[in-house]
Amino acid sequence: MAPASSSARSAAPAEPVPATRPRNRRQLIVEAAGRVFSERGYHTASMEEVAAQVGISAAALYRHFPNKYALFAECADVMVDGLVEALDEVPPGASLTDVLTALTRITVAHRASGGVYRWEARYLNREDRRRLRVKFGRLVERVEEAVRREHPLPDERLRAVAALGAIGSITMHHTSIAQRRAEELLLAAALGVAASDPAAVPPEAHPVELPARPVPRTRRAEILAASVPLFARNGFANVTNGQIAQAVGLTPSALYRHYPGKIDILAAACLQAAALLSQGVERNLQGVAGPRAAVVALASTYVAYSFEHTELNSVAEAELGGLPDALRRPVVLAQREHIAVWEQQLRQARPELGPRQTRVLVHAGFGVVVEAGRALRWRDTPEHRETVTALVLGALGV
Repeated sequence: MAPASSSARSAAPAEPVPATRPRNRRQLIVEAAGRVFSERGYHTASMEEVAAQVGISAAALYRHFPNKYALFAECADVMVDGLVEALDEVPPGASLTDVLTALTRITVAHRASGGVYRWEARYLNREDRRRLRVKFGRLVERVEEAVRREHPLPDERLRAVAALGAIGSITMHHTSIAQRRAEELLLAAALGVAASDPAAVPPEAHPVELPARPVPRTRRAEILAASVPLFARNGFANVTNGQIAQAVGLTPSALYRHYPGKIDILAAACLQAAALLSQGVERNLQGVAGPRAAVVALASTYVAYSFEHTELNSVAEAELGGLPDALRRPVVLAQREHIAVWEQQLRQARPELGPRQTRVLVHAGFGVVVEAGRALRWRDTPEHRETVTALVLGALGV
C-alpha cells in the first residue's frame, strides 16, 4: 500500500494531548501568593486571586493548601529560607560586601513578594512567628558579625538590622528601576548604614518641632483616637465595631452617625498621619539653608514623627493597601508629595543621582527607620532619635 500523502495526514484528527501539571506548581503557587499578599494584605487577599495568578481553579489550589493561612505561612517560610540559603553559600569570614550582596540579590529578585515580612507577618500564629524570628535572627547575626569585624563602632546589631531594612525597602514600593541598578543602590545604602557612627550628630542637625496630635474634642475625633491603637495592636481586620464602640462608650450602631463604616475610620487615620508628617516637614524646613541641611532636617523630622506617632504611622503604612481606591487616592497623593520633597533635596545634595535612583534611596531611608525603630522597641529618647537619624543619613549617602 502506498504511503498516505501529507495532505491526508494533516486532515487526520490529532491525538489528544493530556494536560500535564507542572512539577513546580506548588512553587508557582507560593510565588504568586507572595505577590498577592504583599500587594493586597493578608486579609484582603483571596485564594481565588492567587489561583487566577497561577492559572488554575480555586479547587485545584485547595488541593495543595487547605486554607489561606497555610498558604500564607508557607510564603513567609519560603521567602526567609531563600535569604538563609543565600547566606549559607557565602563562606564564613567573607567580607561585609559579599554578605550584603548575597542578601541584596535575592531580595531584589523576589521584590514583588517580599513585602509579606514588613507588616503581614503579624498575622502568623505565635509558633510560626517564633520560627520566623529564629530564622531572621540567623540573618542578623551573620550580618552583625561582618559589621563588627569591619566597622567596630557602637550598636553593631542595630546597624546590621538597619542595613537589612535598607535592603528590604525595595519590596515596599513600585519604583521602576533595572534590577542591577537597584542592587547597586541598595548595597551602597546598606554599606553606608553599616559604616555609620550612631553617635555622630550632623553639624546641620537642629531640634525638631512636630505638631501635636489633635486633642479629640468631638465624638468623631474620639472614635478615631480610640481606633488607632486597636488597629495597631490587632490589625484592622481583627478589630470589630463593638470593640471601637466600647472604647468610646457608645453602642456599635451609634458609630454610624459619625462614620459610614469601619473602613472610613481607617481612611481618616491614614489622612491624619499624612497631615501630621506634612506639617512637620513644612515646619522644620523653614529657615534651612542648603540641600544637605534640608536632607538632615527631613531625616530628623521623619525619625521624630515615627517615634512620636508610632501607632498612627504603623497603621497608615500597614493598612493603606486595604483601602478602596477612592479612599486610598488622597492618601497616596499626600505620600507622593512628601517623597517629592525628599527627592528634590536629595538630588541637589547628590546631583549624580537620577529621579528613580533618588526615590529608591529615599525608600531605603524609610526602611532603616522601620527596622531600627522596631529593634529599639520604639522607645522614644533623644539618643534613639539621633542614632536612627545618623543611620538614615548613612543610607542616603550624604
